[in-house]
Order: sequence, then structure tokens, then C-alpha cells
Amino acid sequence: MFVTLFAIAVVVKTGHIQVIEGEKWAAMGERISFDYKTVQATRGNIYSDNGSLLATSLPFYKIAFDATLPKDEVFKEGIDSLAYHLSVFFKDKSKTDYKRMLVDARSSGKKYVVLSRKQIDYQDKKQMMEWPIFREGRLRGGAIFEKIDVRHHPFSNLSRRTIGYVNEDNKGAGLEYSFNNYLGGQDGYAYYQKIAGGIWKPIFDANNVKAVDGMDLQTTLDINLQDVTETALHKAMVQHNADDGLVVVMEVKTGEIKAISNLSSDGKGNFSERFNFATAGLFEPGSTFKLVTMIALLEDSNVELTDTIDTGNGEAIFYNKKVRDHEEKGLGKISVQEAFEHSSNVAMAKLVNKQFGNKPQKFVDYIDRLKLSQPLGIQITGEPQPKIHRPGEKGWSGISLPWMAYGYGFEITPLHTLALFNAVANDGKMIKPVLVREVKKADDVEEAFKTEVLNDKICSNKTLIKLKLMLEGVVERGTAKNIRGTHYRIAGKTGTAQILDNGRYTQRYITSFVGYFPAHAPKYSAIVLIKNPRGWQQYGSSVAAPVFKEIADNIYSRDIELHMAMDKKRLMEDDALPVIRGGHQEELTMLCNELGISTHSQTEEEWVKTARAGAGVNLKKATVGKDLVPDVTGMTFRDAIFLLEQSGLRVFYEGKGRVASQSISAGARINKGDRIYIRLS
Repeated sequence: MFVTLFAIAVVVKTGHIQVIEGEKWAAMGERISFDYKTVQATRGNIYSDNGSLLATSLPFYKIAFDATLPKDEVFKEGIDSLAYHLSVFFKDKSKTDYKRMLVDARSSGKKYVVLSRKQIDYQDKKQMMEWPIFREGRLRGGAIFEKIDVRHHPFSNLSRRTIGYVNEDNKGAGLEYSFNNYLGGQDGYAYYQKIAGGIWKPIFDANNVKAVDGMDLQTTLDINLQDVTETALHKAMVQHNADDGLVVVMEVKTGEIKAISNLSSDGKGNFSERFNFATAGLFEPGSTFKLVTMIALLEDSNVELTDTIDTGNGEAIFYNKKVRDHEEKGLGKISVQEAFEHSSNVAMAKLVNKQFGNKPQKFVDYIDRLKLSQPLGIQITGEPQPKIHRPGEKGWSGISLPWMAYGYGFEITPLHTLALFNAVANDGKMIKPVLVREVKKADDVEEAFKTEVLNDKICSNKTLIKLKLMLEGVVERGTAKNIRGTHYRIAGKTGTAQILDNGRYTQRYITSFVGYFPAHAPKYSAIVLIKNPRGWQQYGSSVAAPVFKEIADNIYSRDIELHMAMDKKRLMEDDALPVIRGGHQEELTMLCNELGISTHSQTEEEWVKTARAGAGVNLKKATVGKDLVPDVTGMTFRDAIFLLEQSGLRVFYEGKGRVASQSISAGARINKGDRIYIRLS
């Protein structure tokens, strides 16, 4: 009896659900099984100053299969081969397992079965579209390739932190995060159906909205200089076993940052970019701040560079606090210029205390006027507020002003310091550092970022001349004379600041060098900062300055515009012939005509060898022919590599100059892909 009543209740309840509540449950099923989902837009690219890709989104794919679409004959004929290809490619199932999966899917009428959880790239996709069944196309072969964009950095970790990232929570760092509104584009949405296994299958719907791809960024970064900068910094970090380090190289007139590198140690001898110290780090600047001290003194008093000041034995007491110079026995009585060039803390503290001791706010006013107390407003999010103590505020005491005179008791970013030194190089005009030139949509510029002036004139022309003299003197005669050059002059300032830990200054240091070059016509400025170097070298002159010099030397060697013209001298005897051994006949003839050398051509061939004929040159046929190794001995590297690669050879070389020898004899038969080694001398 009980069983009968229970059965009747089940039937009644089932009928109630189907008839009375049918629409309600159908609607709920619709919501559970179907939904609109976001279709992410393809993120814009980030480029270097010459168009090299720094960050891009590469298409990867998830592969699925609609087993209902292929015709019976196509499916039967291709199933074994397709299963084999899938097994060999993914290596996660046997051929038999794949065949069983495909056959079961077809027999049960599945329109969406995921073939593998592994993602494939575009080349893999092209390859798969040639496989049996799949080659019939999307509508007849059933292959479904769902695109997934993956962020890729072609230059690996080069400037990784500056380029930055954006995570799934829309948090991040660097340019990726700061320009996310441009790079991210506008997501679309599409209709999806949830099928067995919790998988969402896209289906066509008229209400689907197509995603709008993101815009591109054109940065100011020079990828070659970035590589040089990171290499030089990394070498110094390893040499000194330092904790953190940074380098920023900037173009004087435009404020464009050409290279920016930030490295941190993991304590195991490895260094990587984990934090952008250059833009978001606050440091006590140490002696590099003495430039601000001299600007305030020269502008606010009648002090001259030739005036003398007694630094004694290198120690002085201010409000029961001892100020020391780095030299053990002190510098004695020296000129103001020498005090700056040799970085005397005692001299700077005495001069500032004498001039501003009764009016410390006036000294702080100069800091404000030089734009060092507020964020610069750079293009990367996360720039901190400088920490500048002011008279009357908590933390200000009698020692505060003498300490500030040589860069202690406050914190600013390295970019603040660089922007100030760059202003001296730029004839007093202080400009905002720039990292992004343009936002572009294909070839159309959506927004351009021009050089922004922060301060038209940081000081008078009279003061500016004196500042330049002192900054050059630091390298020629002062603390940075170890990087004094022979072909060009550097102007700059060393800095060494003790690290503050729990309110006490430790015996660990922040070393720095900031300056510009070439001093006579500045084109680049740069700052190097290395924190906590270990070993006997502990100062900016021995740790940071050599990094600056290595980078500056590299730039100087590559930039012909920086080179001063040489005096015109007689380089050869009147009857001497220049070295002409072989090359392109038309170019050699033109060159000889320019030099007034007679040529006698014995061939109509494009490529020739040469031989001296009295005061002239004979042009003879060179070994160049189809499928034959050309004779490139005596040619310039440019001509040689052109000829060899045009012949289908893979070229490897060593040395520099002209081709002295080649590993495969001229006239030998070429096999496609052969390697040839050439030695230059």
C-alpha cells in the first residue's frame, strides 16, 4: 500500500514539474547551458624606437572537433590517419585511443569534443589543416581552432620591468599597465553552450559583438643601447656582488629615454628585473645632490669658484653631529671648485650653513623650484612622492640643513636626479623624461607625446657656466678622474650615500654616477646607481662611474655625429694607390674616378678582381657563376656577404676588414645550405 501511494506521489510531482513549472525550469536550464562570454581583444604591440618588437600577442589555439560534420566516406577514409597524426603530435594518447575517441564522438553525435588540452601555435595549426578529414575545412572537416592570445617578448628579459605586465585581475606594472586603456582594446562577447565535461562551446548568434583590437605603443627605447646598458650593469653587479642596480640613458634635447635597466640579486648569484627602481625607487642621493647645493649658493650669494674654504682634517661638528669627508686626513684649505670636484661634505655643509642657516626654507625653496619635491609625472604609473623634510615639520632639526647640503636626510627618485643633470646639459632647460612617443592604430597616429618643459631655466647663464666647469672638473681632476677619456669629455658627479636601516646609518652604501657627454656638445645624459656593493670598492667613483664610461664609450663608437672632425693631414704619398682588390665594377670605377685613378676594364662582368697597372688599376673577371662558389678574397665584408648569401651559402666569419681567405675554394659547386667560413683582416 505504501509503495503504491509513493508511486502515485512521484507521478503527480513529475506532472506538476512538467506542466505547471515547466517554463520556470526550462528557463533555468537555458541559463545554465547557454551564456554570453567575453571574447578578449588582441592586445596591441609595443615597439622600440626603430620599430623592433618589444612585446606582442602571439596567437595560440585550442583544438576541438565537430564529429557530425564530415561525410561518412571522408570520415571512414581518414580516421586511421588522423588518429595517427594526433597521437604522434600530442604524444598524450595512442593512435587506438584517439580513434576510439573520434568514433565514439561521431556515433553519439557530439558537435564539440576537445582533442587535447595542449595549446598549439599558428604553424602547428597550418600543419594540422593539411591532415586527413581536417583538410576538408571547418564546415566539412569539423576541425575547430579556438584562438588564444599569449603575450610574447621577442627580446626575452630585455627591459622586462619597464615593458611590464597586466594580470588577470587587471593589476600590473610598467608600460603594459600604464597604457592598458590603449593596449587592451575593447573586448567583445559571444554566445556559448555548456556541454559535457564543463566545456563551453562557441555558437553563432546574431547578438555576438566582435572585439576591437588594442592600439600599439612606439617607445623611445633603443634596443641596441638597451642591450649594451643591461650587459654593462649586469657585469658590474656580478663583479661587486651588489644587491640592486639601475641605469637610465636619456637624450639631452628630447628627454627620450633610450635605455633603462633595473637588476636585483636573488642572493644566489643571479640577477633579474623585479622592480623598477629608476622610476619608482626612493633613495638618498648622496653627493650627486651637491649640484643643487651649488645652484643655491651661486644664485643666492656672491660666492665664487675661486673662493677658499678650510675643510681642516675632514671633520666638522654641526649641532653635536659629526660631518666627515671621505679622505682620511682631509683636504685642508681648498677652493670652492675643488671642494665640489673632490666631493667635500664638510665644505658643502659649511657653505650652506653659513648662507642658509638662518633661512633654511629658502634652501628648500630652491629644491622646489628645481622640481625635485614633486613627482615628475612620467608615463609609468607608480611614481612615488619624494620625501623632503621642511623647516618646522616633524623630523626637521638643526642638522637637517647641513645634511641636505651633501644629499642626506631626504629621498628622491633617480629620474629626478637625472632630469636635473640633463637640464645643465640642455643649457638650463629642464624637461620631463619620455618613454612613449606615440600611440598608433596601424600606421595612424592616435596620440603623440611631445617634449614637455618642466622648468625653462633652472638658473642664470652665469651660474650654468660655472656648473659645467665643475662637472667637467670632477672627471678631469676630481673623484671621477678614473673615467677620464681621450677622444671625448664626460661631465658628471659621483655619489656615495650610507644606507639607512632602522633609523641608523650602516656601513653599506648606495653608489652612483650621473652626468652627460660629450661635454662640449651634450647629446646623452645618464645615471648609474648600484646599491650595497661588496668588497673593497665602495664608492661611486670605483663602482658606478666605470659602468657609465663603458656605456658612453659604446655610444660614442656607434654614433658618428658625436665624433669631432679630425685635422686635415696628408695620409698618403702623392703617387700611392689606395687598397683596391675587388668588388662591384660600377662602384669601383666610380670610386677610382673620384680619387683620380685611371681604370682599365678587361671584362663586362658585374663583379671584378683588380691588379695594379702602373699608376692605374686593371679590372678583371672574378669567379662568379650560377651554382659556383664566388671568389670573394680581397673584397669588403659588405660585398662578400652579399655575393655569398645571394649564391645560397650560409656565411660565418671572424675578424674585421677585407676577406683574407675563404673555406670553400672559388669555382667549387654549391650544395644548397652549405656553410662557408671567411676570415677578415
